[in-house]
Amino acid sequence: MNDVRRIHVFVEGQTEETFIREVLYHYFFEKHLQLNPILIRTSSKGKGGASNYEKIRWQIEEKCKEDRHSFITTMFDLFKLPKNFPGHASLVNISDPYQKVEHLEKEWANEINQGNFIPYISLHEFEALLFSQLQKFEDWFDKNSVNKLEKERQQFDSPEHVNNGPETAPSKRISKYCIGYDKPLHGSLISLSIGLDTIRDQCKHFDKWLKRLENLKKNN
Repeated sequence: MNDVRRIHVFVEGQTEETFIREVLYHYFFEKHLQLNPILIRTSSKGKGGASNYEKIRWQIEEKCKEDRHSFITTMFDLFKLPKNFPGHASLVNISDPYQKVEHLEKEWANEINQGNFIPYISLHEFEALLFSQLQKFEDWFDKNSVNKLEKERQQFDSPEHVNNGPETAPSKRISKYCIGYDKPLHGSLISLSIGLDTIRDQCKHFDKWLKRLENLKKNN
């Protein structure tokens, strides 16, 4: 298709990269939008992680400038952002998790200051999306383990609210009960089983991001 609009998606790990390729790519390609995941570089040889903001910044700025006909977005975890991230210092004054990520995204967009940059920060990490329908874990893990996850999910207002403690982050909770859980493999397979409609219905910040990307084709 000659009218396909490209969207580069910077990600910090293989789990997010696989999710973009295996789940989001096909959905958006039908809408004439081509998602291209890019694993953030941490050194001349290493890739993955978001521990150094300056390294994140220059890669995104360079891509925005070198491919101005495309859009550049991100899929980073709130939990793993470096302390010198734009707006991070003022997070102590914000308690609502949705307000936190929206504050950071706004500050980040202002600092990058490129019209084709659309920041997205996951709340709290990718695995939170899988809490949208935990029954789908039963295809790979025993029902008793899934029931334990269900009880933990009931403590939160939404999957995106499953918190970001070192031992209580969504991925930590899953690994605790689902022995053998493989983030890139099971993450994409389970999200495919759940389906984007269900995930979007329960994860409003994620849904807001996808809607913004969908509207790019309509506005260009």
